[in-house]
Amino acid sequence: MPKGSPERTAARKEEIISACEKLYQYMSFKDITLKEIGKETSFSRPTIYNYFQTKEEIFLALYEREYDRWNKELEQILNDNEHLSHAEIADRIARSLENREQLLKLLAMNNYDMEENSREEMLRTFKGAYGKSMENVRQILEKFCPEMKEEDIGNFIYAFFPFMFGIYPYTSVSQKQSRAMREAGVNFVPHSIYEISYSSLIRLLGE
Repeated sequence: MPKGSPERTAARKEEIISACEKLYQYMSFKDITLKEIGKETSFSRPTIYNYFQTKEEIFLALYEREYDRWNKELEQILNDNEHLSHAEIADRIARSLENREQLLKLLAMNNYDMEENSREEMLRTFKGAYGKSMENVRQILEKFCPEMKEEDIGNFIYAFFPFMFGIYPYTSVSQKQSRAMREAGVNFVPHSIYEISYSSLIRLLGE
């Protein structure tokens, strides 16, 4: 276990997570190593092992932080409004996802590796953040869609959350992928995170 105050431990963990986040902006998951992450911190690479045993654990912590940030936006939707139409619910949630491109990238690209190569205690806290997102969406639907039955809400959640795994690949297409689709005769029309999320949400809400 790392030595020092809880504040120092939390600050160092945040620095490690932020270093990983910085690298993930321009490097692939497979190319990011603990050595590369260590270069972006103010302390030596061996110190990282006091807090995280694998790079996947660092990514899982970044993933959890992204869910925590999304939860704040979902809670704001829930608490700052008295009434919302179906179109307004779809708009608010879609806009919240528009701000969470990194969350969608982690969902689409590296979810299995992060979970499989992290200690159970870290996976447990991550699942808490993920579960809170599902609960926040549930509460939004219960508050603003009183006509929806419990079964309808469950069906909505278990349709939309798996759908989120596919948002990033459909909204972040590389030049190489674009050329391949043109050459293959695929008529691909690019959409933004907001557009594809809103379209799915409004259909699930029955509009």
